[in-house]
Amino acid sequence: MNESSLFFVAEENISGQSRAVSCAHEYNKERKFSVSRREEYEQKTEKLLEPVVEELGFELVDVEYVKEGGTWYLRAYIDKPGGITVDDCEAVSRRFSDILDEKDYIEDSYVFEVSSPGLGRPLKKEKDFARSIGEEVEIRTYRAVDRQKEFVGILKRYDDETVTIAYEDDSEQTFDRSEIALIRLALDF
Repeated sequence: MNESSLFFVAEENISGQSRAVSCAHEYNKERKFSVSRREEYEQKTEKLLEPVVEELGFELVDVEYVKEGGTWYLRAYIDKPGGITVDDCEAVSRRFSDILDEKDYIEDSYVFEVSSPGLGRPLKKEKDFARSIGEEVEIRTYRAVDRQKEFVGILKRYDDETVTIAYEDDSEQTFDRSEIALIRLALDF
């Protein structure tokens, strides 16, 4: 069994409305990490976590394994209509922590977090794009297109290769997905 500790975090914006919530479980191990294992950890986590999340009535939005400030994080983003609460994150974290302890497939010390995707969630999967048709999105490109790298418009169409947005003047622009560094719902404040 791994040495671990459980903690919860809730971020709030100025108006006091919950913006993102998360629950974290820290796992302490002393092993080296091979960069090629990152995707393997994410995929295995997604496969094991999906049934847990669905059983609890949530959607698994994304899983990521990243290093920030010298600490590895295994993050699971969950959602449901009406948003996610700290209690929702706790339920998923507690249920999945037992599976993490049992399977023990990650060789590093890491922090397991369950979080809401937040306001500016990136569109990654087909279902994210389908749900966002007609919504305002922000696109950031790797290279400048017409001397700019950031674009905001209404998501009109997408396929495996391209994404098309419409601007206020009803003109449209199509981007190759390979050119897009980030696409997410636009934040209006």
